[in-house]
Amino acid sequence: MARDTLTGSRIRERRLFLDLRQAALARQVGISASYLNLIEHNRRRIGGKLLVDIAKALGVEPSMLTEGAEVALISALREAAADSGKPVAELDHADEFAGRFPGWAEVLAGEHRRVASLERTVQVLSDRLTHDPDLAASLHEVLSTAAAIRSTASILAETGELEQEWRDRFHRNLNEDSRRLAESSKSLVNFLDQSNTGSVRRGVPQEEVEAFFTAYDYHFSALEQGQASPEDLVKGASELQSDTARSTALGALQQYRADAEKMPLAELARSLSRGFDPAGLAAEFNCDLSQVLRRLAALPEDVLGQASGLVICDASGAVLLRKPIAGFALPRFGASCPLWPLYAALARPMVPVRRQVVQHGRHAVGFECLAVAWPQTPPDFDRDPVYRAVMLILPLAELPATPLAVGSSCRVCAGQDCAARREPSILDEEF
Repeated sequence: MARDTLTGSRIRERRLFLDLRQAALARQVGISASYLNLIEHNRRRIGGKLLVDIAKALGVEPSMLTEGAEVALISALREAAADSGKPVAELDHADEFAGRFPGWAEVLAGEHRRVASLERTVQVLSDRLTHDPDLAASLHEVLSTAAAIRSTASILAETGELEQEWRDRFHRNLNEDSRRLAESSKSLVNFLDQSNTGSVRRGVPQEEVEAFFTAYDYHFSALEQGQASPEDLVKGASELQSDTARSTALGALQQYRADAEKMPLAELARSLSRGFDPAGLAAEFNCDLSQVLRRLAALPEDVLGQASGLVICDASGAVLLRKPIAGFALPRFGASCPLWPLYAALARPMVPVRRQVVQHGRHAVGFECLAVAWPQTPPDFDRDPVYRAVMLILPLAELPATPLAVGSSCRVCAGQDCAARREPSILDEEF
């Protein structure tokens, strides 16, 4: 039912909420009770002065009667229904439900947002516990030190008389290992405490680089205008704490500068104003399609005309750089979904891949993914080429008719009967 045909239902719900009799409201606006009854049952359209008078008598804006619940609320209801994974026969009546029961609609939408937030928390914590290199290193240090202490203690306890020199040596080792255990345990506790302070944590090079690029919103105006060099930007970046992070960021900025020099912002903006055609841009600027996809993801949203996400991986599938986009989950650690078009492109170097996708558990949002793999090194008869792949992620205004269903990573993917699954999902137990 169209939203503008539910005005009568909203008038009736508001009148009942105010405990106002139908005849009394009809007298206030100067119509008969029978005519108001037809309006409230959506048998008569209403507008103009009569709508204004009724809205004034009910103490609401006329738009609240004609438009009902906010579009965002209705969208949230549709998203909740889609994410349930069950057929919903009344999906076409979401507008009516939101208009007649706005309170319950808000409760349902709020619970759906809460579930989505908890799922994201589970995903981050699961990836961190499974793949976080800092956590693995800390645990390894604790376990290896504890094993060393136990070995030394066993020698002292089980061996008979030892020479004083050896006994002193074992005691010294025991003291040093105990200090190491205390320090590594303290470091582990600090790490876990820091993990609870927010979703972005320093200390992992990839996260430092991501924080650095996020601070600039992935667009470096000073670099494009020649006011700063990649070395200048890296040198003054507070987000880049480790040498590995600085080295990774420097390489990404050098690539960014090369892409910007090939496709200057002003010229690229004029080309985009004539239409969105990545292959046409590659021909116009005489550059590779991979450069075009990277460059488009680095453009400000007002220039590109929409939000964008980006993922770059090497030949092993490991993510080197990513630009998140709302609604498309990117794992912080570990392997990504092998069904991503990014990996289809990696299997067919230099062949462009375009797919319309939705993520399991996020069926209310569709994306168009453009991907291509390119050789990182020049071709040579004596060595195999080294490839990298890039995927540009663009939101779709409407859900595609036949989308490719993908996930984030197998561990937190709710998809069933997936031939590409590597491990069972923790969501199978409704966690």
